[in-house]
Amino acid sequence: MALTHTDLMEIDLGRLDSAVSGWKKAVDDLNTLAEDARQGMRAKSDAARWAGVNATVTRGFVTKTTKEIADLHTEAGSIHQVLDDAHTELVSLQKQVRTAVQVDAVKLGIRVEDVGGGKVRCYFAHVRGDSDERTQEQLDAREELEGRINQLLAHASEIDASVARALRKSHGDDRHNAGHSSYASLDEAQSERAAELAKLGTELTDQQFMELNSIMRFNARDADFSTAFYKSLGGPMETLEFYGKMSLDGTAGDDKARLALTRQLQQNMGTALASATDPDNKPHLPAGWGDEFRRLGTQHIPVDPTFRSNPYGYQVLGGILRYGDYDARFINPIAGHIVQLHHEDPARFMYAKPAAGGADLDWGFNPSGQTGAGYDPLTSVLQGLGHSPDAAKQFFSNETTPVVYREDGTVDETATLGYEYFKELTDADFEWPADSLVHPGSDEADHARDAGPDALGHALEAAVTGSAWDADPPTLHRDEQTHDIMQQVVNRYSVTNADGPPDPLKDSLARMGAAYIDDLNYSIMNFGDSGDQLDRDGLFAHSSDGSQRTAFEDFSARNFMMQVAGEEDGYRTLTAAQQLYMASGLAAGETDRENAIPFVENAAKVHGILDESRSQGIREEFKSAEDAANLALSKDGEWRKTLMTVGVTAVATGGAAMVLGPAAGVVTATAVPLVMQSGGSAITTVYGNHTLQYMEDHAYNNDPEALMAVQTLEQAGERATAQPFLRYAQNVGMGLPEQRDIVNEIETNYRSGKHIISDNEKVAQ
Repeated sequence: MALTHTDLMEIDLGRLDSAVSGWKKAVDDLNTLAEDARQGMRAKSDAARWAGVNATVTRGFVTKTTKEIADLHTEAGSIHQVLDDAHTELVSLQKQVRTAVQVDAVKLGIRVEDVGGGKVRCYFAHVRGDSDERTQEQLDAREELEGRINQLLAHASEIDASVARALRKSHGDDRHNAGHSSYASLDEAQSERAAELAKLGTELTDQQFMELNSIMRFNARDADFSTAFYKSLGGPMETLEFYGKMSLDGTAGDDKARLALTRQLQQNMGTALASATDPDNKPHLPAGWGDEFRRLGTQHIPVDPTFRSNPYGYQVLGGILRYGDYDARFINPIAGHIVQLHHEDPARFMYAKPAAGGADLDWGFNPSGQTGAGYDPLTSVLQGLGHSPDAAKQFFSNETTPVVYREDGTVDETATLGYEYFKELTDADFEWPADSLVHPGSDEADHARDAGPDALGHALEAAVTGSAWDADPPTLHRDEQTHDIMQQVVNRYSVTNADGPPDPLKDSLARMGAAYIDDLNYSIMNFGDSGDQLDRDGLFAHSSDGSQRTAFEDFSARNFMMQVAGEEDGYRTLTAAQQLYMASGLAAGETDRENAIPFVENAAKVHGILDESRSQGIREEFKSAEDAANLALSKDGEWRKTLMTVGVTAVATGGAAMVLGPAAGVVTATAVPLVMQSGGSAITTVYGNHTLQYMEDHAYNNDPEALMAVQTLEQAGERATAQPFLRYAQNVGMGLPEQRDIVNEIETNYRSGKHIISDNEKVAQ
């Protein structure tokens, strides 16, 4: 029976603590007794000069008794260790549930009730006279709280079940025989059970599969568990065979329940492999596992006789690598080997792909279904780097000299690689494999190659932000090395380059730009190389992640913003980040007007750059009557209204987690650096702007509608630039004459930013 939240909150864990203490005393007493038995009666029995039947019987009795006492000591030790570990974990879980229910829920005005099956429902209690209307932020908070409590309850239930199972095995079925299973920790008991279940393979019932996933879900990051689990599979070959068969079995057909379980297994195995292969963890798998995975990467793994040729090891391994934060020493040699194999033969792994013809598009080694079907290991390993920020940073850094690998994965110390990984993967002519089972002639085939650049974007996001691309909430961990990689991104994806970014990469570029909105502002404040003399370092000090500002080269900052903000989604992300960054700077400057004024004037220039970039994009979209017939300007929408409270977690997270509204189409939260007060304290800003939504659902006359779209955008952009300063002026008690002068300067800077982009547009025509 599953634990309820009431059970976990009210249970007296002090009694369990007393039991732990009691068993500890029993262990100590039995240890003394066992030692006395060995050195006392057993030693005397062995030394006695007895003969005859009685002597034989007596010696046998003494030997058996000594063994039973030793077995009782072992059993008591096992019970003590399991109970002690369980008590430690349950105390932590109880504290977290109590905080969630008694503190967090109360603050939000939410009630929590059990709904059975070890789950709760969180809801807003009706208050007389209340309309019961909730903001999206409130609804999201309710959902997060409910999910958090349910996960804590699931973890507690898993511990309860594991402890009960371990105690049964330690005690055994024979009350007269103490020699049974023993465990040095609860982790050991859990890894043993996981191994038992894994040995069933595709014969696992759904209930057993759920149990395996439950054990792995809450222990995958524990090195003791993860290392023991992977060793129990046998080795790299057995690991690939197990996962390959499980993923193909789980993705075949239309069994949604089995598919969901297989998706959980994929994530759990990835997280566990990352833990087990981290050389800094104790224990961890031998380094030879990485070498063997590279060797098997180009070997066929026997997982399914229906394949025209069995999959390569890298295709199977790729499904696991998609999840987990991997150490660079493990994943980067694999990633480098895969890139080099692709360089030699881009279609190499596509030959080992089933001829499904679109009949079963889920079938493969990526049950998650995100970024490819799982037959292209390059996409898979890039997705893995997207969850491994330190490894991604090293992989794309120019400071790292790539190692050359032979086909079998061994290092060729005599060879030198003639290209950099960043330039190789971002080259306009790079051939991305079609990691899909769609029929070549289908509508979906047009997007079959989208998974690769999408995964590349995720890997680059991790490399430049120091956080997994889909971290929730995202954090910023920037340094000189991450900035150098971002410099490569800014230079490569500039509007001055004839070949723009692939469509699937654009959302990542926008989020990367948002994460470096402070450096973009810093770079713009350098007219005629005046930045140093005007002390822009002092003006842009106190970033929320503690990093130092570094300028991007020449005009690359404005050209990057022009490229990204030219399209609606990129403009939406960058302008929201700019608004948030500008608001934090003004809030920080309430006691420092000397710096606040030049800060907002420069921010106005950046706003102008972004707005004019989008205006140019709109004009481009209306360029032909054929395109214009499919576009329309609709009523103002919600995507430019960014209402959020930020900064309360700025010190901890290094920025704000920006999430645009549902109309934005941006699912992943975006980390935005904030300006901190000189003392380093956090800032809370509630920031709202006028709205604009550009829709594609009505026909209209080309030129007038295009002009209206641009003019409406400009009006919204001007207000978004001026209104924050006017609120600031009111807060600091600024006089009317000074307000007029500064607004004029803001307008000048805003239009200066627009003119920069207009000039670029004229040059490009």
